[in-house]
Formats: sequence, C-alpha cells, structure tokens
Amino acid sequence: MRLRYAYNTNGLTSHRLDDALALLADAGYDGVALTLDVAHHDPYAPDLAGRTARLARRLDRLGLASVVETGARFLLDARRKHHPTLVSADEADRARRRAFLRTCVDVAAGLGSEAVSFWAGVPEPGTDRDRCWGWLVDGVRDVVGHAAGRGVRCAFEPEPGMLVDDCDDWARLAAEVPGLTLALDTGHCLVSGRYSPAEAVRAFGPALGACAVEDMPRGRHEHRAPGEGDMDFPAVLGALTGIGYTGLVSLELSRDAHRADTLVPAALAALRAAERRYADAAGPAGDLEVTVR
Repeated sequence: MRLRYAYNTNGLTSHRLDDALALLADAGYDGVALTLDVAHHDPYAPDLAGRTARLARRLDRLGLASVVETGARFLLDARRKHHPTLVSADEADRARRRAFLRTCVDVAAGLGSEAVSFWAGVPEPGTDRDRCWGWLVDGVRDVVGHAAGRGVRCAFEPEPGMLVDDCDDWARLAAEVPGLTLALDTGHCLVSGRYSPAEAVRAFGPALGACAVEDMPRGRHEHRAPGEGDMDFPAVLGALTGIGYTGLVSLELSRDAHRADTLVPAALAALRAAERRYADAAGPAGDLEVTVR
C-alpha cells in the first residue's frame, strides 16, 4: 500500500496559491491541506463560491485531492492569534468561530475535500473549564450537523495546551458528538498525551479522518521538517500502512515558507525514504512489532 501525501498551504505563504499548487503537483504530492487564510483562498474575499469552483477545477487538472484546514492565525482577529475560538467566553465570539467553520465546510463541499479539520482553543484565564466544555460540545455539534448536510467529514484535532489536548480528550468529545472523526497530528504525541505517535495511529486508526506527520522535538510544540526532530518516521508511516489508512497524510510546516522551494520536494523524498526503511525492516510479512529508525 502506498501512502498519499499532502502539504499544508500555511507553509507556502510566500507563494501565490496557484504557484503553490503547481509546486506540489510537480513534486509528486497527492494533495493539498488548504488553510483558508488571507494569503490563500480568503473566505471573506468577494465571490467565494465562484473562486471555490475555479479552485476545484484547478485541483482536478493537477490531480490533487484536498483537506480543508482552519488554523489561520489572524483571519478572524487581526490583533489576537487564533481568536475567537469555540471556547471563548463571549457568545458572540463563539458564534463567529462557528460561522467561520461552517463556511469552511461549505468550501470543502465545493472542493470535494476529504475532511475539514478544526480544534477547540485555549480557555481564557479565569473561565470555568466545565463551562468551556459545554460550549465546545455545543459548537462542535453545530459544525458537525452542518457538515452532515453537506456530505463533509469533520475531523477534530487535539492541540497541546488547548481544551482538547490529546487523543483521550478527543475520545471524550467524540462520545458526545456522534460522527466526529479524529484529526491526528502525530507530532503532538511527542508533546502531550500518553501515546507514542505510532501507538496513537494503531489505537485510534478506525476513527482517523485526517492525519499530519511533521517532525517535532520531544516536549516542544515546534513543527519541523522530517529529520529535524524526534519523530520515528518509519514506525509512524508503517503504522499508517498497517491500519490501511487511505486518507491524505499532511505536512504542516508553517514556519518554513521561506524555503518551500527546496523543502517541498525534500520533505516528500524523506517520507518516501522512511516508508522504504519500514518496508525493508518489516520484510515479506509486512509486519514489524519493534520501532525502527
């Protein structure tokens, strides 16, 4: 089985979107993780429906599948990163985030994307966490309900430091919101949670709706290129292969836009090499119980 790779456009912000997509297609990627943002497919610019239809045709010509990402830093508030969130104290703020996520779902429907990925947010100081949890459940139910009507899969991403911090937190949320899948960033497992990256893949494989595999140093939430952190890529990619994962496997390297021209092809080459190392170590049976590097 061959894994399918995508690259997040938040790591291509020095490129026009059309040029970024061509770069990915020429490098051999299977898809794009499209972060709706001021630089790429701004959801608040005029004629969103028309632009989405044109983008869908462009992706089809290039042979690129897509997932829609919602982690734009200052799209909703020019002065506060990632504000507002689904757990913001003000109801109007939470409503603004929900409306944005519904718009992202509409874009995903127009593109035929595999999933829309989103996250909880960090509770504001002094806010009761139980109340935040209630707000989160209500917001996620709203988005998932809208997505169900559009035929779009919702994938929820645990983020270190947020209200939903790890895979066990996701499982608690998913128990309250039927139809919610997991957006697993395996690098986050090096920062928080009781699972190693490969263990998380195997434990939550049936629930995976989206996946990212960038490198990270253990204990630090820093997205890095393959080989620049502590990720055991052969083990993680082998685990994804072992569970038969067929969705896009994304790289999110938002701090590396300045070297995207060389990093885009180099990162894909590193992932393919890691797949080969796993296959060589696993042997003809295709199953390996120990981790390899």
